[in-house]
Amino acid sequence: NCGMVGVLTPTTTNTQSDHVKGEKKMIQNRGPQYFNNYDVYFLFFFWSIILYKSFVTSGHKTLNVFIVCKLKRPSEGNYEKEKDVCIQLFDQWSEADQVEFVEHLISRMCHYQHGHINSYLKPMLQRDFITALPAQGLDHIAENILSFLDARSLCSAELVCKEWQRVISEGMLWKKLIERMVRTDPLWKGLSERHQWEKYLFKNRTTEVPPNSYYRSLYPKIIQDIETIEANWRCGRHNLQRIQCRSENSKGVYCLQYDDEKIISGLRDNSIKIWDKQTLECLKILTGHTGSVLCLQYDERVIVTGSSDSTVRVWDVNSGEVLNTLIHHNEAVLHLRFCNGLMVTCSKDRSIAVWDMASPTDISLRRVLVGHRAAVNVVDFDDKYIVSASGDRTIKVWSTSTCEFVRTLNGHKRGIACLQYRDRLVVSGSSDNTIRLWDIECGACLRALEGHEELVRCIRFDNKRIVSGAYDGKIKVWDLQAALDPRAPASTLCLRTLVEHSGRVFRLQFDEFQIISSSHDDTILIWDFLNVSTNGQTEGRSPSRTYTYISR
Repeated sequence: NCGMVGVLTPTTTNTQSDHVKGEKKMIQNRGPQYFNNYDVYFLFFFWSIILYKSFVTSGHKTLNVFIVCKLKRPSEGNYEKEKDVCIQLFDQWSEADQVEFVEHLISRMCHYQHGHINSYLKPMLQRDFITALPAQGLDHIAENILSFLDARSLCSAELVCKEWQRVISEGMLWKKLIERMVRTDPLWKGLSERHQWEKYLFKNRTTEVPPNSYYRSLYPKIIQDIETIEANWRCGRHNLQRIQCRSENSKGVYCLQYDDEKIISGLRDNSIKIWDKQTLECLKILTGHTGSVLCLQYDERVIVTGSSDSTVRVWDVNSGEVLNTLIHHNEAVLHLRFCNGLMVTCSKDRSIAVWDMASPTDISLRRVLVGHRAAVNVVDFDDKYIVSASGDRTIKVWSTSTCEFVRTLNGHKRGIACLQYRDRLVVSGSSDNTIRLWDIECGACLRALEGHEELVRCIRFDNKRIVSGAYDGKIKVWDLQAALDPRAPASTLCLRTLVEHSGRVFRLQFDEFQIISSSHDDTILIWDFLNVSTNGQTEGRSPSRTYTYISR
């Protein structure tokens, strides 16, 4: 190899031109074997002139440019023989010795040579591993790698080549993608149950399942269903079903909870009524309380109710038999929650009671929390905090494990009627007609939502939206993510107002497909955003199906 150094000292244009001619002549004088490589040298030299001009323009007076160019050594007569000997020796070495020798060679090369080697190696190192793995009997690894793709990427992967398409098809990767979505997204899970295609999921290859093409065509249909549901929520399109309770003595449905089969409601007339969710017929009436049933919660074993008669009763969810009666509070039990062996109740007597639930018949009082200066209207809790809200305008936070007071959230201007707590977020509704969002860890109010004209009586939220009901008879749907964004204008937060109740809205629950609400007007309404008929509807209103129950 030949090393070559050119030195430039900026003086005048003529000197620069003479120097270029001199370098060119120097290369020519090296002989014909070097003259063929003049173009490489000239590129470096041309670059140095550009660099020189830029430095002179910026005010530099002197500049030395060093150009080192390793020109290709001409082939000599004994090169081929020497190469053959080296290759023979190289082939006799172990792999480790070969790697060490090549590393040593590369370390002695210049950057220009490294570039040539890199260009040579790059295509050799590129492997179609998805095609290569099945050839080695490792189809399951190729399938597992592609199973992490989302739908758009999976579509692209199918177009790479026939082998990739075969791996996706035989691996049933569209089926696996749908199964992953059903496991992680409640909306997908609900659709799979309602549209009956869950029966084709979570089955191994030994059982009869449709081919991959079935799931490939099913996926876009699911996406279309999801987009339709979201549009129905935004536009207020729904199918309305109505249960007329028609209580004889006093009207009003104070509380409710539902699942796919039933709705359980607590009424002002002291009764608990269980309704078939499909036929809307009353299946059972539980009696025993001597006051209005103000709150309830149930699971697969028991129904727990709180009443204005100051008691908490535990019922067998299947037989309706009373299993336990808790007498502790001095006034009406306004709200209760239970989960994982712990129950919290609150009362008009301003206290909160924390209970250990070993079994439906073995419930013992752990602690009484005192601190509110008015009736405690609502409680909620998880493993970390118990959260309570009161007519004294405050929300108080307590430690679940120690029952010690943690902090107070201040901001509402009047009493607080409802609340939900999950993760770090607390959402509350008040008789100041506003809804507030709070960060429970720091106690900051993140946003105040305005729109209701009277007391906000009930509120629920999920990952997408907040749904609130108020004494103005209206149900409002809010965009939760926008509400958590301080840059979002207040005018964009309320997505839809639903007006069907003729009295105060007392309680509501909702999921991805529906809202179920109860009211002082003695009705339970089911707002269905999934099964919406588009024939002759006006936006936001739907034909209703009514079932009237007349108590005996």
